[in-house]
Amino acid sequence: MSDSDPHVHVEARVGRGDAAARTMMASTFGLVSELPSVVTTGCGLRVPYAMASARPDRVTCLACRAHARREHLRLAEEVERLSLMLGSTITPAQGRLAAARHRDLAQGFSDTES
Repeated sequence: MSDSDPHVHVEARVGRGDAAARTMMASTFGLVSELPSVVTTGCGLRVPYAMASARPDRVTCLACRAHARREHLRLAEEVERLSLMLGSTITPAQGRLAAARHRDLAQGFSDTES
């Protein structure tokens, strides 16, 4: 971990972050867990949690942007495929909506205006 790294990164576990799980637990059960102080990023660095973001307009590390784009495209394909399986808990229409959201996020990460 470098103290001189000025970039905002993305967590390596795109779409499965601890913050989302923490929010779900808090809203469902009223339980709140601690967030990690350091996270592994898409570019392989370990940075303070405060230097990571899931928002495309905030991430400035190009390697992390590319990682997030790939992961969101992979998640879009996966959720769409799983929604078509027999016994799926989400409908194909819900799967298409979720996949579209991931594709929109992937597009946001591919824009390199940051």
